[in-house]
Amino acid sequence: MIHSPYVRKPVSVQRTMGLVLIALLPGIAAYVWQAGAAILVNLLIATVVAVLAEALVMRLRQRPIGVAVTDLSAVLTAWLVALSLPAIVPWWLTTCAVLVAILAVKHLYGGLGQNPFNPAMVAYCTMIVAFPALMSQWPALTTGPDAQLALILGGARDLDAITGATALDSLRTGLRASGASVESVSQGAAFGVFGSRGWEWVAAGYAIGGLFLLATGIITWHMPVAFIAALGGTAIVFWLIDPTHYASPLFHLASGGAMLAAFFIVTDPVSGATTPRGKLLYAAGIGLLVWLIRSFGAFPDGIAFAVLLMNICVPLLDMKTQPRVFGRREAAGGDK
Repeated sequence: MIHSPYVRKPVSVQRTMGLVLIALLPGIAAYVWQAGAAILVNLLIATVVAVLAEALVMRLRQRPIGVAVTDLSAVLTAWLVALSLPAIVPWWLTTCAVLVAILAVKHLYGGLGQNPFNPAMVAYCTMIVAFPALMSQWPALTTGPDAQLALILGGARDLDAITGATALDSLRTGLRASGASVESVSQGAAFGVFGSRGWEWVAAGYAIGGLFLLATGIITWHMPVAFIAALGGTAIVFWLIDPTHYASPLFHLASGGAMLAAFFIVTDPVSGATTPRGKLLYAAGIGLLVWLIRSFGAFPDGIAFAVLLMNICVPLLDMKTQPRVFGRREAAGGDK
């Protein structure tokens, strides 16, 4: 007779976080290939700030510093924050975003495993509300590494020369013009074959990393599949109804942070739902909200806001979707 627990593999926070960091590498490589090395600078800044902030908080809380710093949870949060921000934001904005994620969202609620909201998404929403102009400046694919580094370190911003509109932003702005259609707007330089020019490769990189996480068992299929199905399914319905005003599902999935969200943001084990049905409903809700915000909202990409709205629903989802307890059945009258 084999008794529980039935876990046979050594599972640790450090191993889990390390595998997620490895899974991000294909997307980061594609990011560097398409948009330049500025993202590597921001990743370095974010990592250093996150580790120092983690160590400071653990020191103030009189907790072991070494374990908290080496479990890689702070590093993963830093990477997700940096990858969510435009690659050419000033160093101080990246620093502020990471401090919000580590100090206000993670440790204010008790530390690792206690935060009800996704730290990276709270940081993103805080920055886009506080600094909307800087958060809308994405690097043009022709911007050189020297110019990118100068911008990160606080150099003058010649917007026409170093920034370019994303496909999501171009589509949202273009459709507001009288007589404009998706087909006419998508002829612009920001658009590629399926989504935003160049960023389709980044989305593919994140998808490859996500498949790696599925293969290693770090995440389950529920959330990525539900998110992609909800976002793509909603998009295809409206696209079939009116393709002149609604973009195709491939555009929505290959643009913005859809693939990063599907495999790395939505699947956060702390702030997301935990039951099998709850995971499906949680991720599907995010996908639906993303499409609604993209199509009718004031922001070109609504992933962060959608994630935080569904974070609020997690306690209710987990309570209402508990699996049936084997050996017990509901009797007449509701007594168990």
